[in-house]
Amino acid sequence: MTVAAQGSKARITAIGTYVPERVLSNHDLEKMVDTSDEWILQRTGIHERRIVEKDQFTSHLAIEAVANLAKNYRKSLSDVDMVLVATSTADYPFPSVASQIQAHFGMSGAGALDLSATCAGFTYGIHVANGLVSSGLHRKVLVVAAETLSRVTDYTDRTTCVLFGDGAGAVLVESDEANPSILATHVGAKGEGGIHLYRAGLSSQMHGQTLQGNGCMVQNGREVYRWAVTTVPAGMREVMNQAQMKLEQIDWFIPHSANLRMIESICEKSGFPIEKTLYSMEYYGNTSAATIPLAWERGIMQGKIKQGDTLLLYGFGGGLVHAGMLLTWNP
Repeated sequence: MTVAAQGSKARITAIGTYVPERVLSNHDLEKMVDTSDEWILQRTGIHERRIVEKDQFTSHLAIEAVANLAKNYRKSLSDVDMVLVATSTADYPFPSVASQIQAHFGMSGAGALDLSATCAGFTYGIHVANGLVSSGLHRKVLVVAAETLSRVTDYTDRTTCVLFGDGAGAVLVESDEANPSILATHVGAKGEGGIHLYRAGLSSQMHGQTLQGNGCMVQNGREVYRWAVTTVPAGMREVMNQAQMKLEQIDWFIPHSANLRMIESICEKSGFPIEKTLYSMEYYGNTSAATIPLAWERGIMQGKIKQGDTLLLYGFGGGLVHAGMLLTWNP
């Protein structure tokens, strides 16, 4: 489904991120499983990833990212009226991470809701926030993407443990009818493909198949890759058609940083230059919902993303779900 955003009244006014201090390098992984720095780099583009300490959980990363946003953009959080958190690794089944953020910052007038859209969670979160603000139901929505994937990674599985890391990012979406940010969005799902990327929970079966992993992530990398490199380029075209713009008008493309080889294939199939594509997996690994805001803020800090630039975000992952978004960076 592609959604015209000409009626958008929402502006993204701030961004913040956080990653844990502990580094897990490729050389560290060489001591844990049968792998090598060369093998990991060649297949994923990842050098290292950040990992939480034993007493660090998703809510801690999320709170740090929000604090970073408030400090860097001098934003008050007391009048936030909704907190949306995209995560698949909440501290508890309930209470939500959003509730913990609401309590920590004393947002007395805010609702709190966790969203489950895995690696597309950040773009889905902004999509929902845009709807809440543009409809007039809310005026200031905090969207947070935070993950501690290290807690659900099997470090004896050489095919998956090299991929994942921990991190968080946040944006503030405020009412601004005169200067909206969001130009168009496209969301979709292929639920029948859920068996290719999952983590078992209360149920141990899906579509009649017995699930594996003992609570850790299980991924059929080949099937997920095949789905992503066809679905994302098609979704990019849908977003651009809705906005009546061409890809050549995009300043920066920020896809989910699952794997550098996957991003290269997406760029090749869509005709978008890799030189204008930002990603975060090199030093953070695949942080699921947090990869896009980590790459976004890194692009700002490096002086690449500037005021007024047009950004194309695209999240995709377990579900299988995906969401793309065209916006103007006008904080």
